[in-house]
Amino acid sequence: MDIKKLSGQFATCGQVVPGDMDEIKKLGFKSLVCARPDGEAEGQPPFAEIDKSARAQGLSMQYIPVSPSGPTDYNHVAFAAALAELPGPVLGYCRSGQRAAKLWQAHQNALG
Repeated sequence: MDIKKLSGQFATCGQVVPGDMDEIKKLGFKSLVCARPDGEAEGQPPFAEIDKSARAQGLSMQYIPVSPSGPTDYNHVAFAAALAELPGPVLGYCRSGQRAAKLWQAHQNALG
C-alpha cells in the first residue's frame, strides 16, 4: 500500500484487500472510506468482503462510491457526514487514491 497522508486525520491509498486490514490497524487507522464502486475492474474485491475483514479488526467502514468521472453533490454530502461520524484517523481508498483525495480536498475547501 502506498499511503499518502493528507492531514493528521486523513490519508489515501489505492485499492485495499481484506488481508490489508491488520496492517491498516497497526498503522493507527480507525476507519476506512471506500470511494471505489464495486465491479469497476475484474478481480476487484467487493466492498462487502473488505467491510467484513475491517470490522473483524475493529475498524469502521463507510461506502461512498465515486464514479471515474468524479464526485457528485451526494458524494460530498455523504463524505462530510462520514467524517463527522467515523473515528479517526481515516484511510480513504479507491483505485489509485485520487477520488478519495478529491473528496477530502473538496471537504477542506467547503470548511473554508
